[in-house]
Amino acid sequence: MTSTAPEARQGQDAGEPHGEDPASWQQRLRRFGHSPRPGIGLRERLVPPYTRPGIQLWAVLGISPPMADRLVRWSAWGGPLLVALVAGVLRFWNLGSPHALIFDETYYAKDSWALINQGYEGDWPKDIDKLILADPSKVDVPVDPGYVVHPPVGKWIIGLGEHFFGFTPFGWRFMVAVLGTLSVLMLCRIGRRLFRSTFLGCLAGTLLAVDGLHFVMSRTALLDLVLMFFVLAAFGALLIDRDWARRRLAAALPVDEEGVLRPDAGVAENLRLGWRPWRITAGLMLGLAFATKWNGLYIMVGFGLMTVLWDVGARRTAGAVRPYLAVLKRDLVPAFVSTVPVALLTYLVSWTGWIVTGKGYYRNWAQTDGRGGDWTWLPDWLRSLWHYEYQVYEFHVNLTSGHTYQSNPWSWIVLGRPVSYFWEEQQGCAASATGKCSREVLAIGTPLLWWAACFALVYVLWRWFFRRDWRAGAIVCGVAAGWLPWFLYQERTIFLFYAVVFVPFLCLAVTMMIGAMLGPAAGTGTGQELGLSSGDPTGERRRTLGAIGAGVLVLLIIWNFIYFWPIYTGTPIPDGSWRERMWLDTWI
Repeated sequence: MTSTAPEARQGQDAGEPHGEDPASWQQRLRRFGHSPRPGIGLRERLVPPYTRPGIQLWAVLGISPPMADRLVRWSAWGGPLLVALVAGVLRFWNLGSPHALIFDETYYAKDSWALINQGYEGDWPKDIDKLILADPSKVDVPVDPGYVVHPPVGKWIIGLGEHFFGFTPFGWRFMVAVLGTLSVLMLCRIGRRLFRSTFLGCLAGTLLAVDGLHFVMSRTALLDLVLMFFVLAAFGALLIDRDWARRRLAAALPVDEEGVLRPDAGVAENLRLGWRPWRITAGLMLGLAFATKWNGLYIMVGFGLMTVLWDVGARRTAGAVRPYLAVLKRDLVPAFVSTVPVALLTYLVSWTGWIVTGKGYYRNWAQTDGRGGDWTWLPDWLRSLWHYEYQVYEFHVNLTSGHTYQSNPWSWIVLGRPVSYFWEEQQGCAASATGKCSREVLAIGTPLLWWAACFALVYVLWRWFFRRDWRAGAIVCGVAAGWLPWFLYQERTIFLFYAVVFVPFLCLAVTMMIGAMLGPAAGTGTGQELGLSSGDPTGERRRTLGAIGAGVLVLLIIWNFIYFWPIYTGTPIPDGSWRERMWLDTWI
């Protein structure tokens, strides 16, 4: 049994009958005029090729094949850059408005200014906001340390914008807007790699560009958009690492006399994949995420499990009979070392300002209240930092004071309770019949996008459970890692805008659903599996109807974003128009 198991497994993976050499039986059949049915080869299963637009499209547009090839190559980066350009224009337009410290900007803008000027957060006077907005040049950075409950990376990034553009609303929002724009570019490229389609990748980025929550968070100096950026960057790095590892496996597998790649249990179970720089990059990004907000830890765990399962799938596809054991022996320790220690070291380095200045909150605890004990052999700064982290943990888990805009994570996906960042009522408004105008910045996702995402999540779960689609599993992992941990703290004061961390994965889910609505291109391998061919009118009709439905959905989402634009940007509108946009009572 043991000696024949690898051969049987190879036959299954290659799509051939058991117990025969696949090359020999196909050669015998060819003598009688048999043509093998086209299928997906092992190389394509390990590293799928990118889809290309059909020749009919270029013929209709009057474009020659050489020019079409150049356009396809250009679109791989040109399309994402164009989508990111549009997203950037939207996010930077009138970025300094409202001229106010909106919502929690009152904490992060000031802490960032202190960090960039003296290396640690200060204890700001409670009545300083008006002076900052009136004349920041008259504001002195407080020398006394302030008690803060989030790590410093996000505030260092916000402070970088303040360093270049001043202690102003535009300055403290600048870098967040940059990361928001870059995240759209990243999602275009991530979606392209995930779905092997430039069109679907650009569609995912477009959906992110017109999501209201992502848009508002990109124009507000809070930490959650920074966290989202590093989480998405880590996901992208792991995705590149997945392709890299599978390409390495494919290169090591044997090729038969017909040039067909064949699975091999020995190679699949024993090949050492060696140096994996993109996995180390992911560890660095996860460390920066964790060093922005602590919930990055849950995402690190989720992504770590995901990438190990990807290795299992790669070795199984390459022919491993015991893929889990192979990964345990060859991949698990390198995967851990290249992510977890890198992330923890990154987190520790992020506290450099607090460590070297010696003036931050609790910085000298080990020399005062923390003297003695069993851990005195550790450096004083490390014991002080550990004590600080413990106090912050106690603060977070016991934060149960009520807030007007708090919400339960169950309601996030349907936008049950958004957060009003800024509100102003204006009297004597000529545009209003009542003489009243309203200005609001409401942190809420584009409703039609999020409600479509509810159906998309059901679809990707189905794809994952019943079709074993790894792409759907990756999307589910991204949503689950950013959302499910909050269910452990339902007594804590939490808000809808925390959900911005998994918004890119919602956009990927909707994109995958739209791709299914479009259906396979006629004449492709997928189309043949579904019984559709270039001459099949049923297939053409199905694809046309799918394209119409998908196009209508995307246009409605874009329209919905435009409709809510005034309450995303704080644009004054008549009171009646504002009320028309409050679709649910819980939004007020």
